[in-house]
Amino acid sequence: MPKTASAEAGPAVHASPLVVERRGDVLVVGLDRPAKRNAINDETIEALDEVFSTIPAEVRAVVIHGIGPNFSAGLDLSEISERDVTEGVFHSRNWHRCFEKIEFGRVPVVAVLKGAVIGGGLELACAAHVRVAEASAFYALPEGQRGIFVGGGGSVRLPKLIGVARMADMMLTGRTYSAAEGVPLGFSQYLVDEGAGFDKGLELATKMCGNAPLTNFAVIQALPRIADADPRVGYLMESLVSAVAQGDAEAKNRVRDFLQKRAAKVTRPD
Repeated sequence: MPKTASAEAGPAVHASPLVVERRGDVLVVGLDRPAKRNAINDETIEALDEVFSTIPAEVRAVVIHGIGPNFSAGLDLSEISERDVTEGVFHSRNWHRCFEKIEFGRVPVVAVLKGAVIGGGLELACAAHVRVAEASAFYALPEGQRGIFVGGGGSVRLPKLIGVARMADMMLTGRTYSAAEGVPLGFSQYLVDEGAGFDKGLELATKMCGNAPLTNFAVIQALPRIADADPRVGYLMESLVSAVAQGDAEAKNRVRDFLQKRAAKVTRPD
C-alpha cells in the first residue's frame, strides 16, 4: 500500500500504482500507470482506499492527478473479462466505498484533469469537490460501446453535474466533450492552459487549507446532503450546521478579525 512522504522530509513515495507526497498541508496523489493511460485496476482502487482512509491529521486538502499525459482512461477492462455477476456487484461496491471516502472524507479534494478523462476516470473525477481541466482534457463514457454500464457511482454523481439527458447521450452514442466545452456544462469548474493544471490545483488546495476546518467539513458533508434533501429537512439541516459553524472558536476569531479590519474584504475579480 502507498506511503506518504513529506515534501520537507524527502522525495515522493512511488508505491505503484500511486505516487503520494506532501506539499505542506496538501497531500498530492498521482495515478501512476501511464503506459495504461492510468486505467484503474483493482490495485489502484485498493491503494486509493488506503490513502483516503489514512489521511494524516495535519493534511487539510488533497490534490489528485494523473502521471503522464492522461488523467485516467477508466476501468482496466482486462480485469473484468472473466468476472461473473456476483463478482461484478462486489467489484462495483468496492469502487463505491473508495470514492465515497473521497467525496465524503475529512478534507476537500481537487482533481487535475488532462488528456483522457474516460469512464471510470470520469467517475473518479466526479468524486472530487473541485475539478481543474487542462486544455487537452476530454470526457467520454464508452460503456455503451463496450457492452457494460458505469459502476463507480457515475450514474449518481455525473447527472448532478451535467444532467441525465447529456449523460445518456454520451453512453448511447459515444459522444465526447472537450475541456473547453466541459466548463459551462459542469464537467469542471476551471480551464487552464496545457501544463498549468497541477499548479492551479495546488493553488486552489492551498487556499482551501486556509479556511476554517469546520467550514470545509460542513461544505463537504452537509452541503450535498442538504441539496438532496426535502426542502423542509434541508432548511433545518442548514440552520443546525450554520449554528455549529458560527459557534466554533475559530469562526469567532475570524469574524472578530474582520470586524476589526484585520481581514481582507471580498473585492471585484480582475
